[in-house]
Formats: sequence, structure tokens, C-alpha cells
Amino acid sequence: MARIALTARFQQAITPNALRSYLAEFISTFFFVFAVVGAMMSSRKLMPDAASDPASLVVVAIANAFALASAVYIAANASGGHVNPAVTFGKAVGGHISVPNAICYWISQMVASVMACLLLKVTVVGQHVPAYAITEEMTGFGASVLEGVLTFGLVYTVYAAGDPRNGAVGGIGPLAIGLMAGANVLATGPFSGGSMNPACAFGSAVVAGSFKNQAVYWVGPLIGAAVAGLLYDNVVFPTQVPDSLTGVTVGVGVF
Repeated sequence: MARIALTARFQQAITPNALRSYLAEFISTFFFVFAVVGAMMSSRKLMPDAASDPASLVVVAIANAFALASAVYIAANASGGHVNPAVTFGKAVGGHISVPNAICYWISQMVASVMACLLLKVTVVGQHVPAYAITEEMTGFGASVLEGVLTFGLVYTVYAAGDPRNGAVGGIGPLAIGLMAGANVLATGPFSGGSMNPACAFGSAVVAGSFKNQAVYWVGPLIGAAVAGLLYDNVVFPTQVPDSLTGVTVGVGVF
């Protein structure tokens, strides 16, 4: 029985609609990573001492906000607009997407990120693709906690922006998600880079050839995303269902 159920799940992961969702994730993630990593490269080109120039931080934060809002918006109807393995993981933990679909989302996001960074490396002569790194004053554990908190805020916003109980949000939802990402980069860019996105960190690391502290950008964000999803769905805004005996709507959560 379990084998039949597993087979059915994998069959659902290769339906035409599912394949379209993977393509949508690839396209949206590609342009998001291209814009963010490209902004990092542009700031270093225009500001040789970008590491100590506040303007560089603002440029990258704005690129994150605009690019993520746009990427989520263009993919929302086809794939949900995850654009981030951490968001996909949080949705999978919450039961909003099956494991086979989540794995395919991850593959699309990771390949898109590597392709975007590779395109930047090939086309932008004389500039190296920067990899995310933590500052010397921080430990790997501290950076993981920081990235986890940032991703918690981002994924919590994703849940709230996509909650149909909040009414039709249209373009406001993606904008709110982008603004949260931009604010997080402004707050922590000089410390951990403010990645919040394992795919973005992975793609730049692959092309740059540097995997130092790469675990920071996976462990923290995945844990933060899972906690955000579970907390939103089960504690703060539990799903409402009608009681079969009284007809009264009650919350379904941990309480």
C-alpha cells in the first residue's frame, strides 16, 4: 500500500502542470539570482572599497527587494513563487507541497542559480563572482542562527502573503515579501551577507569555487523556514474547519 502511494506521488510530480511549475521556478530563480549577484558585482565595480561603503549595502538590498518581489509575482500562479529552497522546505514541512515535488523544485532552483552565476562569470570580463561569506567577528554557529532568524521572517511573510484568508492581495503579497528580504539584507549584510536563500549561496559558491561556511546558508535557513511554517499554520493562524456537531468554526492547531 505504501509503495502504491509513493508511486502515485512520483507520478503526480511529472504531470504537465508539475513540469510547468518547475520551469516557472527555474525562470524566476534564474532572474532573481542574476539580479542579486549581478548587483553585488556592479557595486564592487563602481566602488572599489565596496566592503566598507554603505552605498554598496543599499544597492544590494534594493536589488534583493525588487528582484524577489518580481520573481515571486511572475511565478506565483504557476508554482507558488518559492524562488528559494528554504521556502520550499518550509512548505513541504507544513504539508503544502509533496516531497517529490519539493525535490524537483530544489533541482530547478539550484540549477537556475548555478546557470545565472555562470552567465555572469562568462559575460562580465574582469569581475569574479562573489560568494557569500561571514565576517571574521562571527562564528559559524552565530551566522547560522542569524540566517535562520532572517529566513524565519521571510518565510513567515511568504505564508502571510499567500494566505487566502487575508483576501486577495494581488501584487501586494510579493511586494511585502521583497521588502522583508531587502530589510533583512540591510540589517545583516555586513555580517553574514543576508542570503536567506540556499540556492543563491550555492550557485555563487559553485561558480566562485569557494564553499567555505556553506553549511551556514543551509542549516540556518532550513530550520528557520520549517519553524516559520509550522508556527504560522499551527499556532498563530491555525486552519479553521467547521465542527461537525455544532457547526461552529474551530481552529485546528496544536492547542
